[in-house]
Amino acid sequence: MPLPADQVQLLLGGRVVDGGVLGGQVHADWESYEIDSDLLTPADAWHLTLGFASGEEVGAKLVNGLPPEVCAGAPVSVKVGAETVLTGRIDEVSHRVDRRGHTLSLSGRDGAAVLVDCSAAVFVARLVSLDEVMAKVVAPLGITRMRVDAAATRRREKVNVEPGDTAWEVLVHAAEANGLWPWFDPDGTLVVGGPDYLHPPVADLILRHSGQGNNVLAMDLRRSVAERFSEVTVLGQTHGTALESGKHALRASAVDEEMKALAYRPKIVVDHEADDSELARKRARKLISDARLRGLTLSATVRGHRIVAPGEASHGRLWMPGQRVRVCSDPHGLEAIFFVMGRKFSGGRAAGARTELTLKEDGMWTLDAHPHKLRYRSRVVDGIVDQ
Repeated sequence: MPLPADQVQLLLGGRVVDGGVLGGQVHADWESYEIDSDLLTPADAWHLTLGFASGEEVGAKLVNGLPPEVCAGAPVSVKVGAETVLTGRIDEVSHRVDRRGHTLSLSGRDGAAVLVDCSAAVFVARLVSLDEVMAKVVAPLGITRMRVDAAATRRREKVNVEPGDTAWEVLVHAAEANGLWPWFDPDGTLVVGGPDYLHPPVADLILRHSGQGNNVLAMDLRRSVAERFSEVTVLGQTHGTALESGKHALRASAVDEEMKALAYRPKIVVDHEADDSELARKRARKLISDARLRGLTLSATVRGHRIVAPGEASHGRLWMPGQRVRVCSDPHGLEAIFFVMGRKFSGGRAAGARTELTLKEDGMWTLDAHPHKLRYRSRVVDGIVDQ
């Protein structure tokens, strides 16, 4: 019998916890659940809660302890319908008992958790590729499935990992030097890549005054000028070597035309890692893009966890970060394409399945190559050489 499209399952210790299957017993469904995923958050998180009334058979069995597979650190997979949406481990188990019954709460994160929590292996290496850095930093922590989504990457002249540097910091710096960013796919594969703005929009989010075709439960548009600037100027310099003379007074600027028309808000940044004018220009452009990215956030809540086109009888693909959507909202005066930066699945007994989408301006999340150097940071790299 096929599963309901939005039914949440937890695969734990090789056994399915499906709406509350524990110790061979079945509970109706989850009291509540949240499954979060965001490209800018290092580790995707999940939280599931089971509630048992006093005297209920399953709850009574839990008095004698939880099944051995329900423990902190256990590997898990979270599924929606037949599709895996997250692979990771349990971080925390909370089992509460009172006169009203039992509450069992499980929470955890995906494969990035160990990279965020743990220190990287200390090493010094020269002329290493991104793949080699990943093998030295990520593989020792038990992550074996890795993929680089890039046409070409660069070799680093020197990588020096200091004691105390987390594996995630080292990985992010290696990725950023190539204009890339790391995340984990639902199946547990570590991916280092970037946004695809050429992919067509997967859906339309509609909020019309007439109500015709509306498919959004709530929409919240937030705009802010905090930390936004009309012009960003990056100043850089580099010391001399045996082969090249030092460079001083490196300077480049980028302008935010929208802010320039609103107010004069200049920003000067001293970047010791901008070794030439081109790097300074890219850094200034990225600072402007990052500021614009923070300055506008559109949140939309929709029913279910899948994209369903108007008139479709069957459920479509699951909502995922990295998708693009077309937004048509009369109250907000919007008719444009947005980028899905994050999504949160939620639901439970008190509410049906819902998905909250975090949308950003399309094309604003840019990833220009930017090296990190040992002489200015404790966890970095000195120079890059094209492969």
